[in-house]
Amino acid sequence: MSMFCYQCQETAGGTGCKIRGVCGKTEDVAKLQDLLIYTVKGVSEIVVKGKLSAEKLGAVNGEVLSSLFMTITNANFDGDAIEAQIRKMLALRDGLRATVTGELHDCATFTAGTREAMLEKASPVGVLATENEDVRSLREMITYGVKGMAAYAEHAKNLGKEDPAIYAFIYTALDSTLNDSLTADELVALTLKTGEYGVKVMALLDEANTSRFGNPEITEVSIGVRKNPAILISGHDLTDLEQLLEQTKGTGVDVYTHGEMLPAHYYPAFKKYDNFAGNYGNSWWKQVGEFESFRGPILFTTNCIVPPKSEEVRTRIFTTGSAGFPGCTHIMPDENGKKDFSQIIALAKTLPAPEEIETGSIVGGFAHNQVFALADKVVEAVKSGAIRKFFVMAGCDGRMKSREYYTEFAEKLPKDTVILTAGCAKYRYNKLNLGDIGGIPRVLDAGQCNDSYSLALIALKLKEVFGLDDINKLPIAFNIGWYEQKAVIVLLALLYLGVKNIHLGPTLPGFLSPNVAKVLVETFGIAGIGTADEDIKLFMGK
Repeated sequence: MSMFCYQCQETAGGTGCKIRGVCGKTEDVAKLQDLLIYTVKGVSEIVVKGKLSAEKLGAVNGEVLSSLFMTITNANFDGDAIEAQIRKMLALRDGLRATVTGELHDCATFTAGTREAMLEKASPVGVLATENEDVRSLREMITYGVKGMAAYAEHAKNLGKEDPAIYAFIYTALDSTLNDSLTADELVALTLKTGEYGVKVMALLDEANTSRFGNPEITEVSIGVRKNPAILISGHDLTDLEQLLEQTKGTGVDVYTHGEMLPAHYYPAFKKYDNFAGNYGNSWWKQVGEFESFRGPILFTTNCIVPPKSEEVRTRIFTTGSAGFPGCTHIMPDENGKKDFSQIIALAKTLPAPEEIETGSIVGGFAHNQVFALADKVVEAVKSGAIRKFFVMAGCDGRMKSREYYTEFAEKLPKDTVILTAGCAKYRYNKLNLGDIGGIPRVLDAGQCNDSYSLALIALKLKEVFGLDDINKLPIAFNIGWYEQKAVIVLLALLYLGVKNIHLGPTLPGFLSPNVAKVLVETFGIAGIGTADEDIKLFMGK
């Protein structure tokens, strides 16, 4: 087998990509990503066995986050960049190894001098190196949860917020995936512990975002275009957006958000920029056509890259942070974290304004602080029967035709229900005219995928207001779409918070072995999706 990867929802046949990733990554890139994770596990073992303080590891922590983030689906397709990161991590690993005495795992000691040696080493140390299917399933679920955790921790770090306890857990969790003595029950417990730290990291990022940019507020966002040349920013990192807006201020170049950057419009700090024009396009998977019509340069701050079909589009794509694609210019920060986007701005000035693909606006900004401000109105609507049920439809979007289910589900929901959403899953229904209930929109968008934390806080607040002893007694149903590893940490966080009977689609993860899937079903009530009509009847108790 040339490669094996089953970390995303669209993995081939629902079981694993074995020749080339459905995402577009090549065999070599897949193997290098495997080796990078293997190397990070070696660093983790040294930190744990050496009893090193995460608080004192400094730059090592940041490089671990970057390494994990680079391997998330659709983040980095650049083999040269991943190879360079492996070399960097090997050097850091070897520098730490002197602190440890005794026997170490191969991942803490191996050497690989050339690209060929790296690829040869990667073949036997990937996902399938764990032979027991159930142990493999649990180890991978923990690893994918940690990848999602690392992504959110990196965003928080970019805003100056860090928690050494989160770093310490990442090292502990990855080291534990090397321990053959752990039982399945112990690995299940560690999976829930991963969820606990998922809550912590999303809380940290929420604090980082709101302390810097203010609390999201109800905002109407234009989805049309203006006549100025423009830059499209995609991904998730708000510090990159802040720097881009500062550098484009007064240049005559507009900035539009794409995909998961849409919620940036909800933060008060960004509203002072006159050239922050609106949101262009839809979910990440539609970018191939939408980048053609945008005409200007595109800046990818994180994952959600689809390999461009057009060479002309590729020349307009720039990457930064953990994102990367062969042939695209990568913007590196200076020693103070500042990035020079002048090359992108200069290119934008030579290109035509975006082609209009839609008109109108969409409304969002319903993060926890804003919803708490509306709490009395929401509670009264529930008590009066005006709102019968809330549906959490957060998570990821994707290309599969089966995802049309989520649009149909939203359209067919009774008019006395409200959708709580976060993540790019919203694009399946956030432009539908679903109306409102007494002035409360029937689609409440909390923000990016990490803002699923807001939805959990809203649920916990309602539990408190209604005097309930169990979050599952609330009139809230969870019908979540997933795609990549950040959705995994969100799911584990919800399980840790005690949420049960989550429906997950459009398919259950390929990395769940039958026995692990059975545990999730029996313990937490995890279920797949059926038809929209059947599921609405089930959720509404009809």
